[in-house]
Amino acid sequence: MTGMNSGGIFGAEEKQQNALRLKKRKYRSGTVKVCLFLFLLFLCAPAMPAQAPEGIWQGYDGEWKHVSQQLIALAEATPAEKYAWRPAPGVRSTSEVYMHLALANFYLLSVTGPRMPADLNEKMEKTVTSKAEVIDWLKRSLDAVKTARAATTPKDLERRVKIADRTATVDGMYLRIIVHANEHMGQLIAYARMTGVVPPWSKE
Repeated sequence: MTGMNSGGIFGAEEKQQNALRLKKRKYRSGTVKVCLFLFLLFLCAPAMPAQAPEGIWQGYDGEWKHVSQQLIALAEATPAEKYAWRPAPGVRSTSEVYMHLALANFYLLSVTGPRMPADLNEKMEKTVTSKAEVIDWLKRSLDAVKTARAATTPKDLERRVKIADRTATVDGMYLRIIVHANEHMGQLIAYARMTGVVPPWSKE
């Protein structure tokens, strides 16, 4: 093979093969490390509860029952002295968040038809501060939504109502109520954690 450097050709080929073998070893090593990591992650992950929380995946009524139980459980687990706590000046305190939620439940529900309690007024978000009173109003508002929703027919859910500058369906109002409740549920969990209160369901 005149004019050709066979040693150079075979040498280059051998280098390529060695590089390929090295690349494969690195790939296998990386794959093993990833598998080991995932295995350890699986071992460290908290076990799924044997039984799902009551109400979830069970439609509106079930989900309302679930968030209601969590709100009440957290409110009862929070010490009375923590009800005045607020994360910063000008931000709602713990009691004010609960009362805001109770007032909103009654107001949004009233748009669909049921009347608001005669002894309720908007100033109560700031004037009702004791643990016992706050929990009482919270329970009353949650029960009011539960009772009204249970009595609502599919036809009535389609009925249109007026709120602020627009119209909505009764079904849309109930959706707003449960979304709002879950929104403040998350806020109250954050408040609880920041004040050293552990949500009761996370201990189970």
